[in-house]
Amino acid sequence: MKKTGLYFGTFNPIHIGHLVIANHMVEFSELDEVWFVITPQSPFKTKQSLLDNHHRYQMVFEAVHDYPKLKPSKIEFNLQQPNYTIHTLAHLDEKYRYEHKFSLIMGEDNLKGFHKWKNYEAILENYSIYVYPRISNGDLEHQFKNHPKIHHVDAPSMEISSTFIRKQHHLGKNVRPMLPERVWKYMDEMNFYR
Repeated sequence: MKKTGLYFGTFNPIHIGHLVIANHMVEFSELDEVWFVITPQSPFKTKQSLLDNHHRYQMVFEAVHDYPKLKPSKIEFNLQQPNYTIHTLAHLDEKYRYEHKFSLIMGEDNLKGFHKWKNYEAILENYSIYVYPRISNGDLEHQFKNHPKIHHVDAPSMEISSTFIRKQHHLGKNVRPMLPERVWKYMDEMNFYR
């Protein structure tokens, strides 16, 4: 049974920071592979400036082209919206019960707000969480310190954001070094975020 880490995000666009973290997780933790779960809509975000699902999926597909342990996933595209992580996990467990043991991947900043997630107690009871550091994260919520299901992975801290890339690209700045080459080509050809 493969240990599969689920890295959720809108990936609008996916950038080298996402790739570095995902690759670090498969190389330096117990995870065998990482799935980039492209979320159509987050309960905490509006859909402003969000590219169509298939374009974001294609960019993730392009980004992981040379990384066999990293995979794009559109599992949430057909789930009822707004969707919650607990529903996605239940759906994945039903579909891949004997093939994959799923875990979550999140930044320390997301862990701080984890207690606000729908059914977070059930997630913690049934799934491990692999946490990567974020710069200027402050103290973690006390209830999650030293939790047996939460594994801190000393991945590189990268202060690159999709929001920054979109904004600067729109202003005509060169954001190419922050994107995997195949993602840059697709984004440029499609004239996204101009």
